[in-house]
Amino acid sequence: MDHYIDIKLQPDAEMRENVLLNKVYTKFHKALFDLNNKTIGVSFPAYKVLLGRTIRLHSDISMLRDLQGINWLGDLSGYCQISEIAKVPDNVKYRVISRKQSNMTFAKLKRLKARGSITTSEEEKTYKQKMFGYSLDNPYFELESASNGNQHRRFIQFSDLLDESIDGKFDDFGLSKVATVPWF
Repeated sequence: MDHYIDIKLQPDAEMRENVLLNKVYTKFHKALFDLNNKTIGVSFPAYKVLLGRTIRLHSDISMLRDLQGINWLGDLSGYCQISEIAKVPDNVKYRVISRKQSNMTFAKLKRLKARGSITTSEEEKTYKQKMFGYSLDNPYFELESASNGNQHRRFIQFSDLLDESIDGKFDDFGLSKVATVPWF
């Protein structure tokens, strides 16, 4: 994980920043899935409260070349400034960037009802009140499933900064519960 590419979003009146970010990230996810690649990680170096306008892709030089070779951004490339592959600077910190999931969802409610853990409308109402009262304040993507068209939010969580890198695999979204990406 010694190289990276920066993708700087360039939204305009036709394509708002949050919509563009969601579309680019969806295309990135599809590219990772198509490549069946578990070695490309993602970071958001401009992250404050929001994820920011820069998506940074981390891996070794050959994997980043493979990604560039498939023109994964397609028509969205006109809305992005894509850097050349560059070497990660010396003396950086590291961070785990992972998915944060709520433990109270409609899918879980459905499972609880199916197995008989929730049987009355009052129990269902109580669960829904707790579910809506518990909200994540992490930054997120609004993604659309290619298989069924449903939209869902993928919340992102950032670990504390670490002095040493941790090897591991990344999922089809460039996220990991264990592996770190350089943070600079």
